[in-house]
Amino acid sequence: MVTCVPASEQIGCAERDSHVYCEDTGGTEAVRVTDCGSPEDSEPQNEPSHCNSEDSGQLMASYEGKARGYQVPPFGWRICLAHEFAEKRKPFQANNISLSNLVKHFGMGLRYLKWWYRKTHVEKKTPFIDMFNSVPLRQIYGCPLGGIGGGTITRGWRGQFCRWQLNPGMYQHQTVIADQFIVCLRRDGRTVYQQVLSLELPSVLRSWNWGLCGYFAFYHALYPRAWTVYQLPGQNVTLTCRQITPILPHDYQDSSLPVGVFVWDVENGGDETLDVSITFSMRNGLGGEDDAAGGLWNEPFRLEQDGTTVQGLLLHHPTPPNPYTMAVAARCTADTTVTYTTAFDPDGTGQQVWQDLLQDGQLDSPAGQSTPTQKGEGIAGAVCISSKLLPRSRCCLEFSLAWDMPRIMFGAKGQVHYRRYTRFFGSDGDVAPALSHYALCQYADWENRISAWQNPILDDRTLPAWYKSALFNELYFLADGGTVWLEVPADSLPEGLGGTMHQLRSTLQDYGRFGYLEGQEYRMYNTYDVHFYASFALVMLWPKLELSLQYDMALATFKEDLTRRRYLMSGVVAPVKRRNVIPHDIGDPDDEPWLRVNAYLIHDTADWKDLNLKFVLQVYRDYYLTGDQGFLKDMWPVCLAVMESEMKFDKDQDGLIENGGYADQTYDGWVTTGPSAYCGGLWLAAVAVMVQMAVLCGAQDVQERFASILCRGREAYERLLWNGRYYNYDSSSQPQSRSVMSDQCAGQWFLRACGLGEGDTEVFPTLHVVRALQTIFELNVQAFAGGAMGAVNGMQPHGVPDRSSVQSDEVWVGVVYGLAATMIQEGLTWEGFRTAEGCYRTVWERLGLAFQTPEAYCQQRVFRSLAYMRPLSIWAMQLALQQQQHKKSRRPAVTQITGLSTQPECGPKRSLANLSPE
Repeated sequence: MVTCVPASEQIGCAERDSHVYCEDTGGTEAVRVTDCGSPEDSEPQNEPSHCNSEDSGQLMASYEGKARGYQVPPFGWRICLAHEFAEKRKPFQANNISLSNLVKHFGMGLRYLKWWYRKTHVEKKTPFIDMFNSVPLRQIYGCPLGGIGGGTITRGWRGQFCRWQLNPGMYQHQTVIADQFIVCLRRDGRTVYQQVLSLELPSVLRSWNWGLCGYFAFYHALYPRAWTVYQLPGQNVTLTCRQITPILPHDYQDSSLPVGVFVWDVENGGDETLDVSITFSMRNGLGGEDDAAGGLWNEPFRLEQDGTTVQGLLLHHPTPPNPYTMAVAARCTADTTVTYTTAFDPDGTGQQVWQDLLQDGQLDSPAGQSTPTQKGEGIAGAVCISSKLLPRSRCCLEFSLAWDMPRIMFGAKGQVHYRRYTRFFGSDGDVAPALSHYALCQYADWENRISAWQNPILDDRTLPAWYKSALFNELYFLADGGTVWLEVPADSLPEGLGGTMHQLRSTLQDYGRFGYLEGQEYRMYNTYDVHFYASFALVMLWPKLELSLQYDMALATFKEDLTRRRYLMSGVVAPVKRRNVIPHDIGDPDDEPWLRVNAYLIHDTADWKDLNLKFVLQVYRDYYLTGDQGFLKDMWPVCLAVMESEMKFDKDQDGLIENGGYADQTYDGWVTTGPSAYCGGLWLAAVAVMVQMAVLCGAQDVQERFASILCRGREAYERLLWNGRYYNYDSSSQPQSRSVMSDQCAGQWFLRACGLGEGDTEVFPTLHVVRALQTIFELNVQAFAGGAMGAVNGMQPHGVPDRSSVQSDEVWVGVVYGLAATMIQEGLTWEGFRTAEGCYRTVWERLGLAFQTPEAYCQQRVFRSLAYMRPLSIWAMQLALQQQQHKKSRRPAVTQITGLSTQPECGPKRSLANLSPE
């Protein structure tokens, strides 16, 4: 029998002489299993990639290895597993608010406290925003596993499975210790190296060899793929684990699958033959209260189909209301052997599994299913692939992880919903083996499609390396934003709107219902004022999901909920939802979204000035990029209705709306009074778009009406807000009215994205726009934090951040990316990249917030709202670059690969270019 010294008795990696001795108690010679020596081997092997010095920087400074891994790309986010982030920030809390702002929000604080207590202690629910229990800083996250809308599991950059979203929209931030990969190397029939590929030193599973040396391993992320490279000390062996998720633009089938694939390329750089095995262990559940009732059980499976065989374990987790089955599987080939252990105690010592591997590099593979767990008992299983590895050669070991939770209920437990993938695999809860088989058969095709999508951008030498990383890695939120993608039963759609929205039924039934959270901490689906920024990623990559979301918003617009409630900021009692206004959000996953909208109750958003305008602008932008004339005609009555509702905010009939003296827009903590740069600009842009849509819809009277409003409004906007250098924040008598707002050109941004805003369709004088952007760059960017942190929301004209509100001195990452896109549109390309780079460097390289990009951070100390929707706006930069290139090339408009036709002419002299997102 072989035993191993527990991790607690091992010498630490940092001492550089960490060796674990395994003794054969049967009297054979001791086996020396090295953990962390100073490798003299592992030269780059077989198609090495090169570390990109521009973007690895300090993140790779600790790396002492020579291995570059197998086919690791040069671009992406790369970090040594031994790296420690020096800066440790804290979530924004009440003690970070200035005294003057505390006084302003004292009433709101008392009302929130009362509401929070009732929600948590009486209703036993989770608040949609929990100001008392922010998610703490954990600088550990990596690429999430899982397609769009089927749930996600995040594997951290150090290898831990640490963030879970299986129940829709609800997150558990928990590292499950038993979820690991283990490598075993054998020479001449003896185990010479066996190591858990984890830096953890846990108090459970102490028989396992923990404490991997991170100085000889690195992680590389280019979503939806990630690579972890391990140079095994003293073994002349390099492991490259490639993680693949089917995030495939313009694909509405495989992109929905709740699966991930791990491909292990093992390279033997030595002159001896090796027997190598990789073991994937997984706990059934997370070890929390969902597991405590017991009844969990595991069973082996084997599926042979179309010449491919997969084998593994099913982990059945029948806990209501959302039972699921997890599948850990491996692909069987002529050169590999797949073994497993059905059940072991994840809270015990783990000696049985460890010794089993030490003996022969394989597991015992017992027949039959495990006994269901008792109350309070945990259970885990493991799957092992082993293969012989010749000298100077490479072998490939393939695992999949799939989870089948076909039917879901949200927190109210009122309705059963079916996930999108059930359309293709069935909804009986027994398709985890089929999902595993499909993933292991299809992942090579997925990778080819991912490369075909990404390579034109990655190969573009005019684009900086950080941008290539940011553009793709920020896409994590489309899948890991608490995202759901649901089937829409025919009988769930209203009959009455069939005459006005002809494509509503077919769009929702063919492409499903899509929802993603405002943020993992701000738990509201499809928050529309924020989606305004994030929507560029969706419309450019999955345009049918964007149109589906728009139809849902249109449906909600015509509904009302007259239930009265007290709003926390003002204390006013008002209805939940009024007719003919865009809802703030589509609902809380802890309630019943789509049925009950407007989970947000800080303000009564029926009086917000930006929501209706953002709907109109997005409708036209979506039409412009898809060429879907049927969609435009369906949305036309909705646009008319919401613009009619908006008219009441132009109280003096000068063609320009006025803000109401409170924070009545997406900056919901920043008071705006009278005509303002932000909402006034959105208004004029929406009016200009209505003129264009009226032409396309043959509504001459409407066209003339809005053209008249636009003429008056432009004059008022310039007269009231332009000061020669930029547009004033608002037209109040307060000192902050002259603040330089980084988002003041949002209306122009969207006009340009729609192919408007210049020449015959100019709304804002080009010279004024460019001068304003230059001023923003000089003050909000360059004069803030040395120009290295992006653009602060508000800056006073004399170069001091505007601290008049809790949001004016923040940097909003998604706003900065939108600002950068605007700069690119106006020819300030260098300034745009410089501005956006500050955010990327701050979030991903300095603060350690990879794959949890926050809504906001301040110059010092704090961040706010981790893992937020708005930074998806970086795809607006990509659209601006494509439009810029298209304009330079002067080629005819290109039809999208979706097969949609190009646009008809819009206006007397302007033909709209239908730019392909790819």
